[in-house]
Amino acid sequence: MRPDTSTTLQEWIGRTHQVEDIVTPRLLASFDAMLGPHAVRGTVAPPGLHWCLAPDIADMRELGPDGHPTKGSFLPPVPLPRRMWAGSDVRFIAPIRGGDTIRRRSTLAAIEQKRGRTGQLTFVTVRHEIVNDAGPVIEEDQTLVYRAADTAAAPPAAPASPATAVSHQRTVDVDPVLLFRYSALTFNGHRIHYDAPYATTVERYRGLVIHGPLQATLLMNFAAAIAGRAPRRFSFRGMRPAAGPQSLLLGATTQGQDGMELDVRSVNGQITMTAIAQW
Repeated sequence: MRPDTSTTLQEWIGRTHQVEDIVTPRLLASFDAMLGPHAVRGTVAPPGLHWCLAPDIADMRELGPDGHPTKGSFLPPVPLPRRMWAGSDVRFIAPIRGGDTIRRRSTLAAIEQKRGRTGQLTFVTVRHEIVNDAGPVIEEDQTLVYRAADTAAAPPAAPASPATAVSHQRTVDVDPVLLFRYSALTFNGHRIHYDAPYATTVERYRGLVIHGPLQATLLMNFAAAIAGRAPRRFSFRGMRPAAGPQSLLLGATTQGQDGMELDVRSVNGQITMTAIAQW
């Protein structure tokens, strides 16, 4: 009899994992250099730095063929090979500063199986609680999505999304060096971000994939530059992959005094990410 995969995966809910890191001067300088003119500079760590802290570190022997750590240690053994970061809801409670010791406790909060237009999908929600010696600094609900492997070549680019009026725009040039630097800062071994033959022939993308959290980091810093201060809450959702060297267009529209809607458009006019910032 075939095992009930759904029941087996549900048994993983509630598992926890704890890691620790230090906000070093080298990390701050590297993050600032990676973002360049798009970084928000100040006396506290810029928005998005927390995704570079306490990354998952696995021995080379513990990696899967895609460069990710194999499933079954903390993340559940989802029987689908392709994994992407689908979105996050981040609440900023207190600032992170240079020299802080950071501890992150991660808990598997939910596992949900759905049927999408591309086939079977499994969504895994992870709750991250990040603290320093003074107390909580960030809470985040991160959603990962797993899907089946593509067997056909990448389809032609979809038509551009209808253009909408925005209050602010910024263009960001993305090339393989930026992708490599972000992968290095986050210790992200996923080969779709730096191994072009793998990205195009195995996972069937049109080129190297631009990280979802990198796009979100650009949007967070864009929002902070417009408002003059970092948001207290930031939620983003990946809409479709952005692949290949290109200029991304960031758009933002203020919503009253305490909110902002943002998005990222790829070079072909497709929206690749939407986000909401709140103060």
